Amino acid sequence: EVRLVESGGGSVQAGGSLTLSCATSGYGGTYSNTCMAWFRQTPGQGREGVAVIYVGSGRTKIPDTLKGRFAISQDREEKTTTLQMNDLKPEDAAVYYCASGLPTQVNLASLHTGDFCRILEADYPNWGQGVQVSVSS
Repeated sequence: EVRLVESGGGSVQAGGSLTLSCATSGYGGTYSNTCMAWFRQTPGQGREGVAVIYVGSGRTKIPDTLKGRFAISQDREEKTTTLQMNDLKPEDAAVYYCASGLPTQVNLASLHTGDFCRILEADYPNWGQGVQVSVSS
């Protein structure tokens, strides 16, 4: 079965940077047709989509609120995904989760744009254990 393991969590001063990694296992030839996403959650809040990458093409999507500070990338050979976080703010503190699933946004429009992956919690059946990110002011 597919397993995801996050690493790289920790504490950082506001304005600093942190990189999280997601290692996968259990994938074979199906990995290229996979969406790899990052979510975050704080107490009392639902899981918020942070970033997503479609493995096959490398196309990425970042919410407008995080664009410019967060970036997602991958190593297809190693089947790993990286979340780079810059200029961290106290409100970025959360438990960060890696998730994977099949593309769900498949229609005539997405076939032209390549935008196959959404960052909605329900789209992702596979989840890592989560890592804590703390940001001090």
